[in-house]
Amino acid sequence: MRRRGSGYVYGVADPITDEHIAGVLRAFVRGCDPMLPRLREPDDVEVAEDDVEVDHGLLHRVRDRIAEVRWPGTAKWTRLSAEERSDWWVSRVGRLTSLAASVTGLAGALGDRLPLQDILGAAGQGLLLCAIAGEHGVDDRATRVRLLASVLFERDIDPAVAAGGGTEAEVTPAPETGRKLGVKPAAKWLWRQGRLLLAVQDELGKRPQGRFYHRALGMLPVVGMAGDYLGERSALKRAARAGDRWLHAQVPA
Repeated sequence: MRRRGSGYVYGVADPITDEHIAGVLRAFVRGCDPMLPRLREPDDVEVAEDDVEVDHGLLHRVRDRIAEVRWPGTAKWTRLSAEERSDWWVSRVGRLTSLAASVTGLAGALGDRLPLQDILGAAGQGLLLCAIAGEHGVDDRATRVRLLASVLFERDIDPAVAAGGGTEAEVTPAPETGRKLGVKPAAKWLWRQGRLLLAVQDELGKRPQGRFYHRALGMLPVVGMAGDYLGERSALKRAARAGDRWLHAQVPA
């Protein structure tokens, strides 16, 4: 809305360009690079029982699931197909986003004014797509940028635009190194990655979503959290399938 004379003129915000989308996603992909090897390690989900910043009920449920997981580097992992590895990453990233959601006050004073679930959900889907690209042997960032743009924002970005000019600073929100990745450092990392996507917040609604009944369940008292979790889990699966289709179509076998 702009003021003109004694009245106001209502206008439409400038459209988000492919160049802007690509710049944001290049920073996001760079940030995922150091995290992906950490996610191949078993979780360190130990936190102090009196830590009031963590939802311990949700944390215990996630911990129970971890014991059932087949980890990369094991004999069982080598026998998995590419599709089965994608399913593994859906579960792995789903646990990470659940752990992030268990850390209350993650967004600080901004938490009440930001769409926290959308931010964490979009960041989780972007991380998942980078992981699946790696399972398909795709390591270059420009292709990963195009993959994320297609699946998350329904954009077909030119390879040259995706690559950029190579002038951006190589600054990445890397997780703490030297020990296993704990709950709170992982949650804070995912939140920082999600904040990168706020630069294209108007595009976040295009990302894969859960089914309509998950959204309806999420609006109900008491069971709303379960509905949100199931919805994001379903959305991760949809993102993984879309990513697999894009990679099969765009990347030579």
